Amino acid sequence: MPESGHEIVPAEIQKLALYDHPDIQRSFVIDAGEHRKEAVLILEGITCAACVWLNERHLKQLSGIQSVEVNYANHRARVAWDERQIELSRILQEIQFLGYNAHPYSAWQADQIRKTQRKRDLQRIAIAGIAAAQVMMLAVALYAGAWYGIDINTRRLLRWFSLLLTMPVVSFAAWPFYRSAWSAIKSSRLNMDVPVSIAILSAFAGSLWVTLTGGAQVYYDTVSMFTLFLLVTRLLESGAREKSIESAENLLKLQPAMTTRIRDGQQEYIAVLDLQQGDCILAKAGEIVAADGLIVEGMSTVDESLLTGESHAVPKQTGDTVIAGSLNQEGPLTIQVTDIGENTVLAGIVRLVDKAQAEKPRIAQLADRVSVWFTLGLLIFALLTGVIWLYIDAARAFEIVLSVLVVTCPCALSLAVPAALAAAGSNLIKRGILVTRGHALETLSHVTYLVFDKTGTLTIGKPRIEAMEMLSNVSADQCAAIAASLEQASEHPLAYAFMRHVEKERLFPVTQAGNMPGHGVTGDIAGTTYTLGNRNFANLGTEADERRIQARYPAATLVWLSDSKQALAVFVLNDPLRDDAKIAIAAIQSRGISVGILSGDSDAAVAYAAAELGVAEFSSQQKPQDKLAFLQALQVQGEVVAMVGDGINDAPVLAGAQVSFAMGTGTDVASQTSDIVLLSSKLSDVDAALSAGKNTLQVMRQNLWWAAIYNLVALPFAALGYIPPWLAALGMSLSSLIVVLNALRLR
Repeated sequence: MPESGHEIVPAEIQKLALYDHPDIQRSFVIDAGEHRKEAVLILEGITCAACVWLNERHLKQLSGIQSVEVNYANHRARVAWDERQIELSRILQEIQFLGYNAHPYSAWQADQIRKTQRKRDLQRIAIAGIAAAQVMMLAVALYAGAWYGIDINTRRLLRWFSLLLTMPVVSFAAWPFYRSAWSAIKSSRLNMDVPVSIAILSAFAGSLWVTLTGGAQVYYDTVSMFTLFLLVTRLLESGAREKSIESAENLLKLQPAMTTRIRDGQQEYIAVLDLQQGDCILAKAGEIVAADGLIVEGMSTVDESLLTGESHAVPKQTGDTVIAGSLNQEGPLTIQVTDIGENTVLAGIVRLVDKAQAEKPRIAQLADRVSVWFTLGLLIFALLTGVIWLYIDAARAFEIVLSVLVVTCPCALSLAVPAALAAAGSNLIKRGILVTRGHALETLSHVTYLVFDKTGTLTIGKPRIEAMEMLSNVSADQCAAIAASLEQASEHPLAYAFMRHVEKERLFPVTQAGNMPGHGVTGDIAGTTYTLGNRNFANLGTEADERRIQARYPAATLVWLSDSKQALAVFVLNDPLRDDAKIAIAAIQSRGISVGILSGDSDAAVAYAAAELGVAEFSSQQKPQDKLAFLQALQVQGEVVAMVGDGINDAPVLAGAQVSFAMGTGTDVASQTSDIVLLSSKLSDVDAALSAGKNTLQVMRQNLWWAAIYNLVALPFAALGYIPPWLAALGMSLSSLIVVLNALRLR
């Protein structure tokens, strides 16, 4: 953390004021409505959790700031403000007053900052490594001389050489530890860099005193080794953390900088930042789609694998949606832009990843609290150890205190959980599994009951009208047009079957439209009230007709169209099960997890699907409140329930489950509120996520147990004087390295 803020000169203020211009904000600011705006900023100078705390606390005190979340993993801040009370330039100025640099986030710039930081880290490691190698050679001579005898002048010369070699380590290589420790102390906190800094500076100061005045022992080798091993371990940990970040940021890099816009029949090559909603763009074969949009002309196949993890190209035609960053493989497509900038699916995915990384699971919060108290306990224990040894053997007191500080440095404890979460997150993103809540991976490992919705989840979500059974004198074409008109405003997957079945020009205007979740839709057309839904919705039609039709189409969903007097027709809709549904459910059941199906469909359709999938427990004709009540009853019985739904009509029950999955089809990804989004919409990914949750929790527990056992074993030996400082440095580093390497197995 910078030690103090700095004055902002008028030129810098003018530069920051440019960010208030609407045209500039269009590329990175989200207009959330009601004068609320949101932006993602990248903060330069963040080095520790204390920096995060300081920025969040300061900004939250400003009038007009609605929320601030700073992600330590990627140094990004998500800020929401009321534009009537505060401007973005003022927010940027306040951050600069604290001594940090803030600017709108871009994947390219974040990548450059990471590369610069990594280069600086490698420089520190190189200096510490060279110095440590040379100082260790001199230390061998000093240790051997103490055993076999050495001339006093030679010993003094070797110590002076060791001092000169260690000075760059203490002054440059170890600087991040001092900065982090000072930041923590200034904010009245303790972090693991406090005992690290005390150990390095005290060992160097004591060695310097012995070099100047004479004495038995110097610790330049310990200082150099300790610093080197710490730097290497943290480089490995940051590498694991950055892999998770890069997996999401690489998505943003998919979006091209330039595209071809079609205006008045003319093509022009423009920057993507200049696009407006409603513009038409051309995506030629082999080009990356520049913005989210609707195909208005052309047919092709589109590769969305980098977005969803799905290896197969998706056929696209007029009326279909495409996502920015996907690859057009075959014919040219004319696309009408629907979303740009921060409103695209790509940006939405990155926002969800940010949110997940900013939230810590309970085990991580526990580890953070334990590490703070452990650090405090370590400092007190080291002080008491020193006092006791002053009475036992004053000549050894300093050496033993130094060993205690070094050998029990809480690095392994602090790295145990973050390293595992970062490695697991990196692996899941590559598979198209987007974890959007910090608790999700931990909760997955405890799941005992998994509930599936049927339509759009177990089925592909694209039902089609297979047949019509006429029950009145109204023509089939007229019934189809009435049904499609009633479904115009519905978002249920079944609605799209009716809309595709009837041309738009044949639709009737509907008044008094209503939607009864779990039942159907209703509305007035030309003065007549119609209902479309299950048989019980209008309470018209006979059970005999339902049994007769269902017997002919056992897997189908029956949708009844009625007026105020009679049932007019029955639409037979078929929505095939997903190819991997049976395999996925079998894999989940093999884990000992109970599986159930909750659906609003008819009894026969749900029973047929359950039988095909080997699921014994299922309920049909379920309204959203019924599904939620079912989940709550399971939870009262002690079950840990996971829910898998399509995210459209299942919002209440997804929110009620301990952990929830949403199928990530279409452009609704950016607004999902579930814990996990399956971007590829493959049910096999549910089983993969369960495996990841179990393995991640197992690795986190292994790391925490290892860190605890190592410290409990090493501490008494160090306090009793059996571990010299150089061996303490080696032990601490190996402990941290084991934690990081164990976490990397999750990748």
